[in-house]
Amino acid sequence: MISGLDHLQIEAPPGHEVQARAFYGDFLGLSELKKPLALQPNGGVWFALPGGQQLHTGTVPEFSPRRKGHPCFRSTDLNAVLVRARRFGIEVQEDAQLAPTRRVFLHDPFGNRLEIVEGEHVTVLV
Repeated sequence: MISGLDHLQIEAPPGHEVQARAFYGDFLGLSELKKPLALQPNGGVWFALPGGQQLHTGTVPEFSPRRKGHPCFRSTDLNAVLVRARRFGIEVQEDAQLAPTRRVFLHDPFGNRLEIVEGEHVTVLV
């Protein structure tokens, strides 16, 4: 019934677009997508993810960052992510709970929690 993931949406405060472009575009290297004209007055920014999915930022008037729920991005080179994060002044928390799988946690400029895993999580069906 479900054929895949189309997009995920990250909530952000009003007026967040410049910071979103700097973080998701410049730091993470995602390409910006043109929002449909009908949705442009709502604010927010859309980005392309590898594999054809999208990441949308959406404006929430009474915004509260997500501290637990989070998207997880994949990387082929977590060391490169760490070097880039230092260059951009972004704090990253390395996590070894799933060793040998390498992963880190960080926050976007709005305080939303994000995870980046090297490779992918091991999948075991029940």
